[in-house]
Amino acid sequence: MSEPVTVFLLDDHEIVRRGLSDLLEHEDGITVVGEAGLAHGAADAILASGARVAVLDGRLPDGSGIDVCRDVKSLDPGIGCLILTSYDDDEAVLAAVLAGANGYLLKELRATALVDAIRRVAAGESLLEPGVTERVTARLTQPVDGPSPLDALTPREKDVLGLIAEGLSNREIGDRLFLAEKTVKNNVSAIFAKLGMQRRTQAAVLAAEWLPRERPGG
Repeated sequence: MSEPVTVFLLDDHEIVRRGLSDLLEHEDGITVVGEAGLAHGAADAILASGARVAVLDGRLPDGSGIDVCRDVKSLDPGIGCLILTSYDDDEAVLAAVLAGANGYLLKELRATALVDAIRRVAAGESLLEPGVTERVTARLTQPVDGPSPLDALTPREKDVLGLIAEGLSNREIGDRLFLAEKTVKNNVSAIFAKLGMQRRTQAAVLAAEWLPRERPGG
């Protein structure tokens, strides 16, 4: 017999977690190995649980499942991440794609569809349909009038922003740019202040839209 598909659940509503856990535990070959209700510490918990698939709520009180997905993928790209959310908007889908998510699902889907999605992601499939990819590609390549919102950034801050968009942590950015982690943290804070943002996911989306236009051939 093949090993069971181990799943970690991240959702801030306990009743949702219980419902998902009950659903999955009644499925042959699927085992829930952990759960959490906050983004903080979730990536470490997912890795420690040995989960093959993480089902992540799109929005959490202290962050988002997309942020957690990015952190998980930077530590172990082999873990499948499914974003399960009530919100269907281009920016969130784009952010999920950039974070390396294997799928972006709406909570209105049928239970059987979620179970199927978990099995497929555990098998290494991506559930991002061609239509989603086309939307992301169109968003990245559409012409934009007016000045770039990145004009306020220094060249160093743009370098840091580009690496944020690649999903790197502050420590990894410091290693790449030969900077102290504290220096990178200061740069990140300055970037957020200048762009009027609070989360790395927001900055990554903006970078994906504008940085290619500032580079040769972009």
